Amino acid sequence: MQHRYALVLSFLVGVIISGATVQALHAQMKAPAYLIALNDVTNQEAYLKEFSMPSRALVKAAGGRYLVLGGKATPLDGEPPTTRIVIQVWDNMEKLQAFYNSPEFLAARKIGMKHATFHTFAVEGVVD
Repeated sequence: MQHRYALVLSFLVGVIISGATVQALHAQMKAPAYLIALNDVTNQEAYLKEFSMPSRALVKAAGGRYLVLGGKATPLDGEPPTTRIVIQVWDNMEKLQAFYNSPEFLAARKIGMKHATFHTFAVEGVVD
């Protein structure tokens, strides 16, 4: 009889520890971060060749992913922006900021500013 109680007690302790571990891991998760850019491009060909293509490789190497890269905007409410829309997703805000402030991307942005005016901001997402 005591063996059954010990088994049940061991099972309950395991469930409690597992639940606490899951809660602790969930609390450590960081929200994804999104970089959103509305770029007024003045020289499309040079922008794509000298800035966009090299930047794509930098983003990929740093762990970012593109969700939108100049796609067509369909109006739902109001007028859509006339600028080139770029949306990237990053694991968290720290990784996004580290990439954005990296010497490699600073050099790429300097080149890009010759061919576009950037309106860029970062937004923290939600943790599911």
